[in-house]
Amino acid sequence: MKTRPTRSVLAAAALLLATSAVSAAPDDSAAQANNPLANMTAFNIQDYYIGDLTESSKDANQGWLRFAKPFSVSDTKWLMRASLPINSFPTGSNGNTETGIGDFNVFAAYLLDTGNPAVSFGFGPQLTAPTASKDELGSEKWSAGFANVLFNAESAVFQYGYLLTWQHSFAGEGDRADVNTGAFQPFLFYQLGGGTYLRAAPIWAYNFENDDYSVPLGLGIGQVIKSDKTVYNVFVEPQYSVADEGAGQPQWQIFLGFNMQFLQ
Repeated sequence: MKTRPTRSVLAAAALLLATSAVSAAPDDSAAQANNPLANMTAFNIQDYYIGDLTESSKDANQGWLRFAKPFSVSDTKWLMRASLPINSFPTGSNGNTETGIGDFNVFAAYLLDTGNPAVSFGFGPQLTAPTASKDELGSEKWSAGFANVLFNAESAVFQYGYLLTWQHSFAGEGDRADVNTGAFQPFLFYQLGGGTYLRAAPIWAYNFENDDYSVPLGLGIGQVIKSDKTVYNVFVEPQYSVADEGAGQPQWQIFLGFNMQFLQ
């Protein structure tokens, strides 16, 4: 039997509706609220409720706690982003669901001077540590690779960009499959005014080890609110797979988020 969406899904949807009635963010804050390279500390709570997995009759859930912090090394500017997943996945032939912490990921992007303050571009290393609380919820491998991010906010109405990542395992449990994965996440945001915006930010993933892949498309809505020195951003984005290969790929999912940026 299918389970219903988690309470976090319902709570975030209700919060989105509630925030549309309060004071909205100015246009400049709304345009930068989704910039992953914004020059400010940020904390995000995000969640994917996965309603259907390929080759399975089960659903799943993956929450994310993310923290981003700009820093400087000599005269260079960097941004660090750390991500910790909380996974709830069906495992084994009996289809039981295991829940716990997944593998911790961190990347540091060197911010290049593009000559245009509205265009952000970063590139740097990433590392994933096998921190999963249960074997079924992580790779049991140390992996390293790179992350590349672009965000263009030249227009107050339409912003776009991408996050490109790749990583390969180099240590860990020998009886587990090697990690060799890439992911491309395009960002598209269209401002409707008053801090309300339309969004699309699916993640297209490819596994170079077994040629499995997932290509979802999504369309959602969000609301940005500025209060004192904090910019709040809440959104919901349904996504549907248009191409996939391999077991355990999401057929459809609901992407939810509550992001906070702390102005200096």
